[in-house]
Amino acid sequence: MAGAAGRGEDRPDANRQGADRTVERARHWRYAELPGVDLLRARYVRKAFVRHTHEHFVIAALTDGVEVFHHRGSDVSVGAGALALINPDTPHTGRAGVPEGWLYGALYPSPEVVAAIAAETTAVRGTPGFASPVLDDPYTVRLVHQVLRAADEGNALAADTLLRVAVTRLLRLNGGPLPQRRPRTAGARIAARARAVLEERIAAPPTLEALATDLGTSPFALLRAFRDAYGMPPHTWLTDVRVRRARHLLDAGTAPAEAAVAVGFTDQPHLNRHFTRIVGVPPGAYQRERKNVQDPR
Repeated sequence: MAGAAGRGEDRPDANRQGADRTVERARHWRYAELPGVDLLRARYVRKAFVRHTHEHFVIAALTDGVEVFHHRGSDVSVGAGALALINPDTPHTGRAGVPEGWLYGALYPSPEVVAAIAAETTAVRGTPGFASPVLDDPYTVRLVHQVLRAADEGNALAADTLLRVAVTRLLRLNGGPLPQRRPRTAGARIAARARAVLEERIAAPPTLEALATDLGTSPFALLRAFRDAYGMPPHTWLTDVRVRRARHLLDAGTAPAEAAVAVGFTDQPHLNRHFTRIVGVPPGAYQRERKNVQDPR
C-alpha cells in the first residue's frame, strides 16, 4: 500500500490545486458496503462552520491549505499532510486558516465501527477515542483518500480494508480511552433535565426564562450549567440537534421541506441555512447523494 499511496494519481486534485483554489465544492455521501461510515470530499474557501457536534468520529485528511477549528477552549490549526480528529459529541467549529481555504477528504465512522476495530486490533481499554485533535501523518492522509477513492470505484474489499488499516493506525498513534463522565453535580443534573425538556419540545422549545423557572433555577445559572455540560448554550445545542434529526429524516427519504417543519425550523430555507452551516452541503444535495444507500445503523 505504501507504494501505491505515493503515486501522483493517489493524491486528490494533484493536477488541479493551482487552477481552482477559489472554487468551493463538497460531496457528502455513503457507500453501502461501508455501513456506519459517512464520506466527504470538499474544498472550502469562505466557508465557516458554526459550533456543532457529530454523532460519529471525524477523520479529516488535508491535502492543501489550512483549516482552523475551535476545540476544547482553544483554536488549533491543521495543514496539508495532517489530520483533524474529533471524537463524537465534541463541540467544534471550522474555518479557513489561509486565503485559499482548505482541501480535504473525511471519514465519519460511527462509535460502533471504531469500537469494533479497536477491540480487534488495539489494546485500548474502555471506549476508544482520539487523544489529540491534530495528527501530522501524511501516510494516513493518503489512506483516507484511498478509502474515498475505493468507495467511488465500488471496490468494497479495498474500501473496507483501507478503512480498518487507517482507523487502527490512528488509534495506535493517537488513541486511548475516552474520559469518563464527570461526577453528577447539581449543575450537571439541571443541564441534563433541561436537555431532556428540549429534546421533547424540539419543535416548540420554551424560552430560557420559562425553562429555568420550570427547573427551579435562574436563567443565567441554567445557561452556565448547560454550557459547562455540553460546550454550547441551549439555543445553539438545539439547532445542532435539529440538524441531526433532519439528517436522519433525509436519510429515511423525507422531503427537505417536511423535514424542516418536523424538527422545528420555520421552513426549508431556514433548514437550508443551518444545515449548510453545520453539515457543509445543502439538504437537497445531501439527500441526492445518499437516497439510494441503505445503512443498517
